[in-house]
Amino acid sequence: MKVWSWVVGALALAAVGTAAGFGVTAQRELAALEHAPAYSLTAPPPLLAPAQGSDIDEQLLIDALTPPAANPDLGTFHARISSVNTGEVVLDRNADEPLRPASVTKILTSAAALYQLGPEDTLSTAVVRGAQPGEVTILAGGDVWLDDDALDDLAAQVSASDAGQVTSVSIDTSLWDGFTEFPETWDPENIDAGYVAPLQPAMLSGGRMDGNTEGDVPRSHTPALAVAQALAYRLGADNASVADAPVAEDAQVLATVESPTLTERMRVMMRNSDNVYAEAIGHEVALARGTTDAPQAVLDTLAEHGLDLSGTELADCSGLSDTNRIAPALLDTILMQAATEAPLRDLLDTLPVAAGEGTLETRYDDLPGRGWVRAKTGTLDETSALAGTVTSEAGNVYTFAFISNDSSILEARRGMDELASVLRAF
Repeated sequence: MKVWSWVVGALALAAVGTAAGFGVTAQRELAALEHAPAYSLTAPPPLLAPAQGSDIDEQLLIDALTPPAANPDLGTFHARISSVNTGEVVLDRNADEPLRPASVTKILTSAAALYQLGPEDTLSTAVVRGAQPGEVTILAGGDVWLDDDALDDLAAQVSASDAGQVTSVSIDTSLWDGFTEFPETWDPENIDAGYVAPLQPAMLSGGRMDGNTEGDVPRSHTPALAVAQALAYRLGADNASVADAPVAEDAQVLATVESPTLTERMRVMMRNSDNVYAEAIGHEVALARGTTDAPQAVLDTLAEHGLDLSGTELADCSGLSDTNRIAPALLDTILMQAATEAPLRDLLDTLPVAAGEGTLETRYDDLPGRGWVRAKTGTLDETSALAGTVTSEAGNVYTFAFISNDSSILEARRGMDELASVLRAF
């Protein structure tokens, strides 16, 4: 079966300049390193001419993949690799059997969000006049990507309004009423460890504290209150609190800010595998579907688009839960659809680049996949996962999904990186 492959924002498909005839721009220059550059394209037009790779000897490819796929360092290992150029599966290792996926769960959440919300979706955060003079209330809109610039903007707008001297700032978090604030499958110690925060609909950089904007640094146990405190400080107000009840529907709006687009927010989430950002996107999908069960909303959205969810279990939208179960076949199918169909094409542009950025920045340093593999990583105790795309030297494009359980993390990572790198030669 021949599958026409669209050249999309993240797919290194377009990086094969001589084979496919498309120009590219380097995503990042890594000083003192000579390797295949990591590629990124600006927003692509709706359709481009299909990219054509070269014919290969499929048996040689299978023979090359078989030994690294059997690497004992991979533990319990399930995998699938598919050719975007032909639409055929080239490796299937128990791919229909689900395993503990870790953060490749975020691929499901991202796909559901693109289907349900669209890539240009944004979130609004407003400040409204309070019931008493000097009071203002932040109307949290689900934006956990708020930063100093957004707070400065809100403060400037309020100061320029007719609100007068502000003495008290509260925040209305009712948007996420009914959602689970902290799933029971999570470890509370992960808040101070920097992996997650209580799920509230307004945060500064995912609940990070002390001006930190990225990384696994301690997160706030009261992230929405921290937003109110930050605005109160800017307005010279003495009091900050979480509102006891939703604001009145006819409250006067004094200020508003908009979040980045969904694709931009996904890129930040996927690049560094941020769990809070993933959960917020899952909440957004759920609200759009009229439910407070975010994991189920993700699954229902994917099912509506024809994806086979057999054996899939989600306790969260980020992959932090060790009770999640996903089959590599599902991940690979989503990536294939992202490579060949318009609705999911922005997903590929969010994936980290081997030896280039995000959770793959320090990997592939000595492997052929360097700069050519784009993939989402996943890590939990005795769990490693990798799912993404590779462009070969011949101009062929492959999607893949690898999940390793019951294995040592570093050894399993290396084994999966070596397996993905084999595809560069074909």
